[in-house]
Amino acid sequence: MEFEKSQIIFAFALTFFAALATGIGSISALAFRTFRPRLLAAALGLAAGVMIYVSLVEVFPEAKGLLTQLYGDKTGYWLTIFAFFTGIGLTALIDRLVPSHDDPHEIKSTQTNEKHDKLMRAGLFAAAAIALHNFPEGIAVFVSALENPSLGVSIAMAISIHNIPEGIAVAVPIYCATKSRKLAFTLSFASGLAQPLGALVGFLLLSFMNAAALGTILALTAGIMIYVAFDELLPTANKYGEHHVAVAGLIAGMAVMAIGLSLMA
Repeated sequence: MEFEKSQIIFAFALTFFAALATGIGSISALAFRTFRPRLLAAALGLAAGVMIYVSLVEVFPEAKGLLTQLYGDKTGYWLTIFAFFTGIGLTALIDRLVPSHDDPHEIKSTQTNEKHDKLMRAGLFAAAAIALHNFPEGIAVFVSALENPSLGVSIAMAISIHNIPEGIAVAVPIYCATKSRKLAFTLSFASGLAQPLGALVGFLLLSFMNAAALGTILALTAGIMIYVAFDELLPTANKYGEHHVAVAGLIAGMAVMAIGLSLMA
């Protein structure tokens, strides 16, 4: 496939625009001088809502559509399910392999240190899951913008909307754990840079893009985000005694994603 230089530049620019929204989200969160438990619980719930909604409403169906088109309804659906739960299993394995400071043979932790450790892990897992999610999104924005610029703009706008709460979700727990705004912003913004990286890979592999591989990656990503939401984000929010605030953030995150996806319809 041949494209003009201006088309390629425009497609990359759209992808960077969407990625910058993650940094905007982290800056808006870090503008506060102090973080209260209610804010933290709401941010974590917001991220969980975004992840759950986009996983089940957008990513999983997209993966299923790609795989069933290639392998038929039954086989494609089972392949999607397998990849989805493989993503959950792989993330659970990584979770178990990440060292925890509440091991009495390592460090004698206070209750505060235990909370900070869990916050740091929640932020890092959120950053990793968001980066994995953003990678195929970067491919989607880049390829769609090359083929149909107006469609590319719509997708980039919708992705930007949910990148803002994603940036908040990464920055807030990491800042609360480390008290470093620089580290919180860097990790948050880095998770968004997976989108232009996905665009670069999409550009390099444009002629060899395999629908089966893309569908499998999307299903894996959906599973990863579901695990992070239920095992890391929501439990950490509840530990701060703000269950109802976390649930409100969860619903708000779903609403944000619903509005964002409506722009793509």
